[in-house]
Amino acid sequence: MLLQGIFPAVTTPFYTDGAVYYKKIEHNIDRYSRSPVAGMVVLGSTGEAVMLSDEERREILRVTVAVAAPDKVLIAGTGAESVVETLRLTEYAAKLNYDVALVRTPHFYRPQMKPDALLAFYRTVADRSPLPVLLYTVPPFTAYDLPLEVIVALAEHPNVIGIKESSGNVEKVAAMVAGTRHIKRTAEVTEIQQAVTARMLKTPAGSAEGELVNLGEPAGGGNVATTAKPKLKTRSKEVGFQVLVGAAHTVLDSLQVGASGAVVAFAAPAPTICFEIHAAWRDNDMELARSKQQGLAPVAKRIVAELGIPAVKYAMDLNGYYGGPPRLPLLPLTAAQKLEIEGLMALFRN
Repeated sequence: MLLQGIFPAVTTPFYTDGAVYYKKIEHNIDRYSRSPVAGMVVLGSTGEAVMLSDEERREILRVTVAVAAPDKVLIAGTGAESVVETLRLTEYAAKLNYDVALVRTPHFYRPQMKPDALLAFYRTVADRSPLPVLLYTVPPFTAYDLPLEVIVALAEHPNVIGIKESSGNVEKVAAMVAGTRHIKRTAEVTEIQQAVTARMLKTPAGSAEGELVNLGEPAGGGNVATTAKPKLKTRSKEVGFQVLVGAAHTVLDSLQVGASGAVVAFAAPAPTICFEIHAAWRDNDMELARSKQQGLAPVAKRIVAELGIPAVKYAMDLNGYYGGPPRLPLLPLTAAQKLEIEGLMALFRN
């Protein structure tokens, strides 16, 4: 699976009483599907996944995949503290035709999470997972940073296709890229070098024009013909171990040292500016890319890193998405904080 470009870290909408607002998931996913992002990440840290029940997680996965466009890569956060629970949710996501499983580092028993334990955890998951595995290290939340030597060792596993690296450490991103450069794999892509998804292969995108297929003779006599969808044209592309970064203020610097894209919370309210940074970099317009990155960095730092999920959700409300309240114990914003976010987001309206 090709993982490049920008992926919003999707939030989980709630009613004011804390119940999951499933209709608003449909609204948000439909809007992301019509944006230029490469795909979406569901049930990650920004999705408040650790505060959801197993039943809620499964229903969120089901509702999301029913609405998402088939040409968007869908990444399901399936990580849990045990191999058994991780695989249960991964298998469910695979049945729904998700493309990749995002598996965070187990961390509750942190003193025992030595390299051997993490290697055993991820190798067992990767051996049994029906989906390709994306490692997920997110030290700001887990207080555990997956060591470089463990990442390089796990990159050798044929079912581990990359990592979401959310420490914000560009030097570590560069070291990951250098340490895994020898890994060469192939991914199926479209004619315009975009990812081919499982759902795309089952439901080809685009025009319904194609050859007529005879369905046989109906009861009333005569033939019935329907129009077959055109076969998707694909090709192979060489990819290595793919590094996606999780800090919006480091996107450009990370791309320059070899990252393939980003999964960022700031793309939840403002996917366009995040896409524009990647697009300018891809087009080698470094002046434009740097200008956009410099404008985004302080805003993303304040909203995402400092004020957190409640602020991300309020920024979404300002941009036509549904953010809504967080789930307790996360607290709603104060009036002063809302006013500050309105000012910060003034330049990033969709």
